[in-house]
Amino acid sequence: MLEGGPLDVLTGDYLAELTMLILGRDLLKNPEGGYAKTFLRQLEGSLGLVADRGVRVVTNAGGLNPAGLAEAIGKLARRLGIDVSVAYVEGDDLRPRAEEFGFGGVLTANAYLGAWGICEAIKGGADIVVTGRVTDASLVVGPAAAHFRWGRDQWDALAGATVAGHVLECGAQATGGNYSFFTEIEDLGHPGFPLAELHADGSSVITKHAGTGGAVTVETVTAQLLYEIGGPNYLGPDVVTRFDTIQLSQQGADRVRISGVRGDPPPSEAKVCLNRIGGFRNATTFVLCGLDVDAKADLVRRQLTERVGAEGVTWALARTGEPGADTEEAASALLHVTIKDADGKRSGRAFSQAAIELALASYPGFHVTAPPSDATPFGVYSAAYVPQQALVQTAIFGNGAHIDVPSPALTAPVAQTLPDDGPERYEPLLGRRVRLGELFGARSGDKGGDANLGVWARDDLGYQVLSSALTTARLRDLLPELAGLEVHRFPLPNLRAVNFVIKGLLGEGVSSSTRFDPQAKALGEWLRSIEVDL
Repeated sequence: MLEGGPLDVLTGDYLAELTMLILGRDLLKNPEGGYAKTFLRQLEGSLGLVADRGVRVVTNAGGLNPAGLAEAIGKLARRLGIDVSVAYVEGDDLRPRAEEFGFGGVLTANAYLGAWGICEAIKGGADIVVTGRVTDASLVVGPAAAHFRWGRDQWDALAGATVAGHVLECGAQATGGNYSFFTEIEDLGHPGFPLAELHADGSSVITKHAGTGGAVTVETVTAQLLYEIGGPNYLGPDVVTRFDTIQLSQQGADRVRISGVRGDPPPSEAKVCLNRIGGFRNATTFVLCGLDVDAKADLVRRQLTERVGAEGVTWALARTGEPGADTEEAASALLHVTIKDADGKRSGRAFSQAAIELALASYPGFHVTAPPSDATPFGVYSAAYVPQQALVQTAIFGNGAHIDVPSPALTAPVAQTLPDDGPERYEPLLGRRVRLGELFGARSGDKGGDANLGVWARDDLGYQVLSSALTTARLRDLLPELAGLEVHRFPLPNLRAVNFVIKGLLGEGVSSSTRFDPQAKALGEWLRSIEVDL
């Protein structure tokens, strides 16, 4: 990115809900840790270019210890003989105030801060700004607000920059990575990272450096816009961004303009990411080859349950066996078993050895995919909410100076968009069977214990079919794993898309989930593979 051409700001998004858990465990082992060490290693090879080219760097790699990362960057700069100004933003870590907010027994408790601490750090002259848990888009909104001198009530400009930040936050996912129609992109071996050319009104053009792989099209940008979202109102601590107002247009090769984005005042409460140690877990996979797969599965279930009990144990049978298969692997099904307990006694060697000890006394052809293992701890994610007025961001500079950033002066109740389940009846428009992926793209992901599944059409007629055919009821029919779960459907006609939020699909979050795809990353591709009448 630094070598590819002029940049004003380089951003780095290192945090996710699962990452906060990992950093929390790291901090337990090392009080001076708790930040993303990979960022420091990457910076060592590029800090000279950063300084030579006058590029500002903004990153949330500070995790649970932004002060510690800022200090480490300062040491690195002095060792390399490079003069840079480093500032960090704090105020997101609520562990010292856990009792005040009722967060008992948490490993991490981090409020999602906004862009204004970053903005003040840049206005104060920082070359590198390190934060803890800010919203991903804030890494873009903060520099834009500093550059254009936006006021805190310029909702539309802030919302436009938020959309640009949402597109950039997952890197090459906006330039062809993880893209449903990836076979249409000629050079996907090494896709370039996306760039946002931001304008004073909040509009932007998404592009990439010349000569890099991948592509920037309306559809690659649409795919990323649908990633990990809920309803049309995208809540943030600085602005509510209305995703139903986004307008996309192709402005030439690898150039997509984002315009028309509207914003509203933020909510009065800030979201808090909580992680707790939930206990310990272990797993094994039995291979069931050939005939009588169900009977084999029933036998080993009964045998293992007699030895370790049923509490905290989940089973999943992946029926991948093919009749008359030409390889042993293709003739086999996989039976996954996972156990979770509070202290690791049942889920440790007691579990894994009990599974292996069945080898000579169970179904024919018994074998497993891995040797016995010890239990490992898992985390439980939950979200909480605290008044924004109770939070204070502080931008702290290398010379000890600091700027306190007040909470929003104006907040407002968020207009709730009710889910739209779609029409009760659907009359086929095409009159033929197709796989959904022939006509529609999809992008899915995790939001705590929930999952989102965004589906988009490639043209207006396609959206007519999509919006009428893919109802909540039909999605349940197509994806039986959704049985018994609450599903919300939100049409986004401006993006020719429909977004579904599946409540509770991932249980208590990624670390705790026993689902085959614990982050729901391939949920959309499963849907696209299904053949339907349209």
